[in-house]
This record gives sequence, C-alpha cells and structure tokens, in this order.
Amino acid sequence: MNNPRDIKKIVKQSYGNIAKTSGGCGSCNCNSNQTVQLQSGQIGYSQDEMNKAPDGSNLGLGCGNPVAIASLKPGEVVLDLGSGAGFDAFLAARKVGNTGKVVGIDMTDEMLEKARENAKKDGFTNVEFRKGDIEHLPVEDSSINVIISNCVINLAPNKEKVFKEAYRVLKTGGRLMVSDVVLIKPLPDELRNDADLLIGCVSGAILKQDYLRLLVSAGFSNLTIHKEIPAFLPEYATSITYSAVK
Repeated sequence: MNNPRDIKKIVKQSYGNIAKTSGGCGSCNCNSNQTVQLQSGQIGYSQDEMNKAPDGSNLGLGCGNPVAIASLKPGEVVLDLGSGAGFDAFLAARKVGNTGKVVGIDMTDEMLEKARENAKKDGFTNVEFRKGDIEHLPVEDSSINVIISNCVINLAPNKEKVFKEAYRVLKTGGRLMVSDVVLIKPLPDELRNDADLLIGCVSGAILKQDYLRLLVSAGFSNLTIHKEIPAFLPEYATSITYSAVK
C-alpha cells in the first residue's frame, strides 16, 4: 500500500467502524482475549485514570500512556494527535484544569461524534475536538504547550510532515509526548501490504532509527525513550513511549 489516499481511506473506514461498534481491537498491542481495561493497564494506565475517563472513551486503541509522562500543568494548552473517542484528551483535560485547554484532532467523523458526545455527557468544557489530518494540522503556529499522541503517527503515510507540523504548532520549549509503534526490522512485502496489519499499527510503521531521525530533522531535541514494550508481531515491531522538546 503505497498510495497515501488509499491508506487514509482504509484508516478512516476501519476506525469509523470501530467507533460505531465501540469495539477496540485490531489495534496496537491488542489481544482479543483481553478486556479493554486489562490491556490499558498493561500499557501504563492506572485504574484510577480508567475510572475517571468517560464511559465509552477508552476503546483500547493505544500502545502506551503518553499522558503519564506529559507532566501537564494547570493552564497549559494540549494537542492530541488522533484523539479518537477522547480517552487521552479527557485525562489531559483533568490535569490542565479549567484554566487550560485540550484540542483533539481526528479525521474520522464517527470518532469525533463519539468524543463530542463523551465530552457533553461528562460536562467537559475545556476540551475541543476538531476534524483534521495530522499531516496538515488545523492549529495556529506556536500555540501549543504539549502535544500527545497514542498509536496514531504510525498510520500516517507522511510521518515527516506530521513531525514538521507538530514542531510548527508547538511553542518554544513545548513538549512532544508520544506512544507509537516502530519496526525493529523490515517487514516482508506480504505483511507491508496487509490492510489488517495497517489498522493493527504495524504495516504503516517505519524502522525505529528512521523514525527517530525524522524527529531530529524536524528540529526536536532532548529525545528520550521512556518505555519500550513488544507490539503486535513482536518479532518485527515494538511500542515506544518517548518525549522530545522544541
């Protein structure tokens, strides 16, 4: 799958279906025999975090917990790339408080609808969900304190654009806090072209060294990998939770 339009079409359709059925799997590090909460606990979410998030916001689509390392402060403006049903955005919203704000970006209408319903249901007034492509963020330059993202950047056909856009919208000194899947060795062609593995956060991933190089070339510094755990197809892929600074 080399055509970016085809890739985005598959992603939108598949995650739209997940939102409509509220089913979580086929995703990063996901096992059909696990409950969403068990899987979320294994990748770094506390029971308290899961209990405080709106029902229906955690679809088990993550591969780490970027909020846990974000060191969010009251009053900060947070951007969530690929916010889905809003799970991480809502956790971030509690940390930044009423003086802060969280903006979630997603390109899937069904996910946006679900996230907005969750926000309304639980009375969140400091969270906004915008339709957009993470390769072309609908966000002003130098307006964000912290960017978080959970198992989404691997789905983007042009990761270089994603990192450049992230750098553009962050304020100087702003932090990038991400969990994502990278490859530890190249995928064979039959796996690279597997649509199910794209939605499973594997076939769209790139080699770890190439991923980190793109971050640095976009301008980010102080790159730190905080956690690394096996991803789906662990012989090829691993999940990293990392931070970097503009």
